[in-house]
Parts: sequence; structure tokens; C-alpha cells
Amino acid sequence: MDFTNVTYLTLDGHVDLQNYRYVYFLITLTVYISIIVFNTVVIFVIFMNKHLHEPMYIFIAALLCNALFGATSLYPKLLIDLLSEKQITSYHSCLFQAFFVYAYGASEFVLLSAMAYDRYVSICKPLHYSNIVKMSTVRKLLCFSWFWPCCEIGIAAVLISQLPLCKFKLNRIYCDGYSIIKLSCREIVLNNSYGLFIFIIAVFPPLIFIIFSYIRILAVCLKNSKDFRRKALQTCLPHMLIVIIFSVNICFEMVNNRLESHQIPHIIAMIMSVEFLLIPPLFNPIIYGLKLQEILKSIKRLISWKNRTGVSFKV
Repeated sequence: MDFTNVTYLTLDGHVDLQNYRYVYFLITLTVYISIIVFNTVVIFVIFMNKHLHEPMYIFIAALLCNALFGATSLYPKLLIDLLSEKQITSYHSCLFQAFFVYAYGASEFVLLSAMAYDRYVSICKPLHYSNIVKMSTVRKLLCFSWFWPCCEIGIAAVLISQLPLCKFKLNRIYCDGYSIIKLSCREIVLNNSYGLFIFIIAVFPPLIFIIFSYIRILAVCLKNSKDFRRKALQTCLPHMLIVIIFSVNICFEMVNNRLESHQIPHIIAMIMSVEFLLIPPLFNPIIYGLKLQEILKSIKRLISWKNRTGVSFKV
């Protein structure tokens, strides 16, 4: 294999790395380990408890698996860069990272809309729930949640790969499509237009569907008893929080990356750029673990069993 034609890009977004290299490394490592532990615990609890093998919990497990996928597309490479003298990456590795990061974001929106659909049917059409949301339907929705975003982002990656590069420095700490496009010396109208199209398609239809679902859920809740409203909110509130957190983070990153405002200090801009790969993967399992009683009870039983026996986990 000929390695002489490999193109390398410099990730030039790191701030004051010489002085705070190990501090950044320890913070990043702690965050990544926390993401792995928190998400894995909830996924494990759902997997091991047969009474949690219901559509709502399967969608939660899928959302947390997607969070692990997204985090893994960023943190291992970032940890290596923090300990390296030069923060470089090959062009093809950069494209792959951009693909995985964007695929994570697009899949998250589809999964969140699938979860909204599940809650809508459960609360608004409870008598028909088992007939509408079958396990075969859940499997189809999960396949669609990963397959469709990969197709969308795959086309974008192919278009980007055709661009010749004139510059080789990204003012980022990880690779994203728009930053790679800006390195090109060719007209980028097609890439920008397709990128904007993908952003609109990936974000707005799922958000509109989620908002519509919750308006219908709210209308049903207002017509029912206090106990019904309490139970409905108990299952819907975690999802609503996660939708808001993720939507704000992803839109913030898109605006921040495209505007490149010089009013914002560079270190703040870099923190903002990884928020959608930091806050949702870190807090989603905590929100679900604390807010959904069935998962919380299972986690408590898991801890209780370990304390009593001192042996490997078993629920």
C-alpha cells in the first residue's frame, strides 16, 4: 500500500495545550468514562429485566446506544490528541469522524421522534397501543433511525470527498463536514446547499412531529384525572427534557460553526462545539435513571444485589 499520497490535516482548535495538557486529558477521560458507565448501566438494566422489554424502554436503550456511538466518534481521538505533540489526522479519518458525528446527531432526532410517537399512542390511544406499537414496528423504527441518517450523511461525505483542498488546518478540535468544506479551493455552493438541506430535513420534521405529539398528549391530559396527568408526565417529562437539551445544543453548534463570531472567546466556542456530544450522552441516562420509576427501582435492586452478595451483577 502506498502511504506517500496520504493527506494530513491539522486540528488547530486546541487552546493553551502546552500548559494544561494533562488537566484537559483528565477532564476528558473522566467525562468519557462517566458516559460509558452511566449509559451502560441503564442499557444493562433494561437488557437484563424482562419486564422492561417494552417499546418505551427499548427506545431508551437505543437512544443510549446512540449516545455511546456519538461519544466514541469524538473522545478516543480527542484523548490521543491531548497527549500528542501535534494534533493531526489523515483526510480520510477526518471524513469518517465527520460522518459518524453527523450520523449520531441525525439518528438522535429520528429516535426522539420515534419515542414521541410511542408516548403519543400509549397516552392518546391506550386501547390500541399493543396493536399499533408491535415489536416488529419497533424494530422497523430502529432500523430506519440508523439507516436513513447514514444514507443522508453518506451522500454528504461523498460530495465532500470530491473537493480538492487548498488549506490543511481546521480551527476545531474534531472534524466536521462544514469545516472540511471550507478548506476547499473549489466552488462549494452545492455542498453548502446540500448541508443546509440535510440540516433542515434532519432537525425540523422530527421536531415538528414531537411538538405535535405533545400538543395532542397535553390535550388528552387536560381532559383526564390528576392521577392520569401525573402518570403521563412521569413518562413524558424525561423525553421532553432530552428533546429540549439536544435541540438547543445541536442548533447552537450549527450556528456557532457557520457564523464563527469573533465576539465569542475561542475556548468558549470550542466548549460549545462539543456540547451536543457531552451534555446529552452524559445526562440522558441520569435523567431516565432518576425520572422513570421502573428503571430507578431496577438500578436500586442491582446495587442492593451487589452489596448483599459481593459477586457479579445479576438482577
